[in-house]
Formats: sequence, C-alpha cells, structure tokens
Amino acid sequence: MDPKLLSATLYSGPVSPGGGPWRYSSPIEPAQARTLVAVFNGGFKMKDANGGYYDYGQTVVPLREGAASFVIYTNGAATVGVWGRDASMGPDIAAVRQNLTLIVDKGRPVPGLNPYDDYLWGSTLHNQAQVWRSGVGVTANGALVYVAGPSLNIVQLAQILAHAGTVRAMELDINPAWPTFATYDPVPPSSPATASNGTDLLSDMEGAPYRFFETLWSRDFITLSARPRPAH
Repeated sequence: MDPKLLSATLYSGPVSPGGGPWRYSSPIEPAQARTLVAVFNGGFKMKDANGGYYDYGQTVVPLREGAASFVIYTNGAATVGVWGRDASMGPDIAAVRQNLTLIVDKGRPVPGLNPYDDYLWGSTLHNQAQVWRSGVGVTANGALVYVAGPSLNIVQLAQILAHAGTVRAMELDINPAWPTFATYDPVPPSSPATASNGTDLLSDMEGAPYRFFETLWSRDFITLSARPRPAH
C-alpha cells in the first residue's frame, strides 16, 4: 500500500479502545466512503495490548515507550515502529495504535520469538499456536504491508512479513473472528465504496466487507483512502 497514493485513518470503537465519542468511528459515512480503497483490522483490546492509544488529540491509554506502534501523521502518511525510537509525540502525530512489541526489526524476525508464548503474543482458541493471525509492517521505501492467514504461529507471521520486504512489523489481532482486510471497487470509480462492492483479501476470512459499514461494529480499524490527484 503506497502512502503517496493512500491516506490512513484510525477508526475507534466502543470496545477497542472503549469510551468515546471519537472523531472517526463506524459506520464509515458516505462522504468518507467516496475515496475508500481498503480497510484492515486493528489490534488487541487495550487490556491485552501492552500499549497505548492516541486518537486525534485524545490520549485514551498512555503511550508506552518501546511498544510496537502503528503511527498516522497529520498528512495521512503512516508507519510502523518502536515508540520513542522510530516515532515520538509531536504536532505531526494524528493517531497511534500500539500493540505488543515489534516482531520484525531491521528486516528480520526479532530474536527469541516463541510460537508457544500465548502470554506475550495473545491467547488463542484452544491454546493452539497455529491460529488466524494478522500483522502490518513498513518497507524501506515506506510502503505498508498487511499479512493475515489461518494456521500461523508468531514466528511464521514474522517470517512472512520479513519475506514481504518489511523492515519493521507488528502483530495485529488474532483468532478467526478478527483478522479482516477488505478492498473496495465501486463502479463507476467516482461512486462510494459500499458493502456490496467490497472483497475480502482471503475468501475464508470470517469478517466481511460490510462490517465496517455497520453501527454495531465495536473494534478499531484502519482505512486507506485515495489521495486527491495533483492538479496539472
């Protein structure tokens, strides 16, 4: 996902991070849907995320130094990194979603990843290491990379993200109900994205493109929207 073409927005929910009201929350409104290209899931509930949450001027949960962070800048650009090393608070920070610690750093899976450590990398259904997992990373040239799939342990998720070219990457939500990546292809292109013109990245994802257009959706998520074309 090219940040020169796409602008990121963090949408917050009443369950994660909890509370509100928020500047952006589901459902995605028609005006916002006119430029919507893709949506993907956020991280763990805050009690499990071992990190903080900053929402467009509101510190919902204090940001933690050293935490893996999805950072959105005021110009819509986004990156993934260690809070306090790769990014820190300033007037150019719009939103920060932290979740655990990095699983890829300097282009490689971080040392010591343990596929059976569900305390650090999230409680799984039936205590299985191989479950649905998702993650996001950033390449050396600033592109965002999303990865999700069934039957992945934390080591395999990190290996895939590194193989895809990320220099830094973090785990997002896990277990079947939560990992979702949807793209939207309205016809004509000037019409808004809707549940009916969305497609899941993987056909067996439990989450469907409509969930982000429902008022009942309660988790945070990230949208990527087309930037305006420069005038010639």
